[in-house]
Amino acid sequence: MYIKKILLAIVLLGLIGGGLFAYMVYSTFFTPNTNFNNKEAYVYIASESSFDEVLEDLTPLLTDLDSFKSAAQRKGYDQNIRGGKYRISKGMNNNEIINTLRVNNIPVKVSFNNQERVENLAGRVAAQIEADSLSLIKVFKDVDFLESHNFNSDNMLSLYIPNSYEFFWNTSAEEFRDRMLKEYERFWNDDRVAKAREQGLTPNQVITLASIVHKETAKVDERPKVAGVYLNRLKKGMLLQADPTVIYAIKKETGNFDTVIKRVLYKDLELDSPYNTYKYGGLPPGPITMPDISAVDAVLNPEKHNYYYFVANVENFGYHMFAENIVQHNRNKAQYIRWINSQKINR
Repeated sequence: MYIKKILLAIVLLGLIGGGLFAYMVYSTFFTPNTNFNNKEAYVYIASESSFDEVLEDLTPLLTDLDSFKSAAQRKGYDQNIRGGKYRISKGMNNNEIINTLRVNNIPVKVSFNNQERVENLAGRVAAQIEADSLSLIKVFKDVDFLESHNFNSDNMLSLYIPNSYEFFWNTSAEEFRDRMLKEYERFWNDDRVAKAREQGLTPNQVITLASIVHKETAKVDERPKVAGVYLNRLKKGMLLQADPTVIYAIKKETGNFDTVIKRVLYKDLELDSPYNTYKYGGLPPGPITMPDISAVDAVLNPEKHNYYYFVANVENFGYHMFAENIVQHNRNKAQYIRWINSQKINR
């Protein structure tokens, strides 16, 4: 009888112990452990994060950090951390959170356009992925990479086609650049290359001319007409005489790309720079900004006409008045000069 009581006590203790163990396991792994009111929250884990750094990132999102730490160590997550952007849903338990952090790295949208230099592009991209601007600038300017793909320091901005792309947040600088090369090659398909050839231009020259067209007019419907003017001038051997290239030359000369120039002066036209299309024939060495795709397509599909000149239309702001000869142009230009003087715009 005494032995039976002992055995019964052992069984009861075992059941109690098993129950406590099961409860601890359940509490550690399967009890909801989020501490936010929204339906979901996001955590960004850097590529080289330590487990302690991950815990620090998760602290504001969890009710019980210790239980998460215990569960993560038992599942080996503390030894297998992966960088990325992760979505934590309200009410998730530790098991679900750890599984999410292991495999559910979600992509982010990376958008950029109208950057004047790769330095500006790097800053824009660095605000959207893990890679910092310095590492991006370094790989953008890598001489070996540029030369191996027929780019140089003047036209390297041409590589980056403005659009929205999906990347993982923990994309490195090299991975971003290499992906952009693939997007560039995809953009310059046989059809676009053939159209560039019809205009007597290479793809990079198209982007350079498109950057001028982009700066000349913000009106997408007018860009094919403006592109036609510049192509007419190029084919006739005339100077492009594009004010935006002079403005870019001034910025490059001074090193101040934040300066705002609303009026090009006659003295500016004497600036000795290959970007000054009042002094140097043909296209400048590279783009003066990152042109919209609409500007690129305008160069590839220009309006056919006999215009060689244009000036801002003060009666229809944003658009221009076009002329076939210098006499017509000077009449149009006089109207613009009167207006700009009346606005007291001196620079």
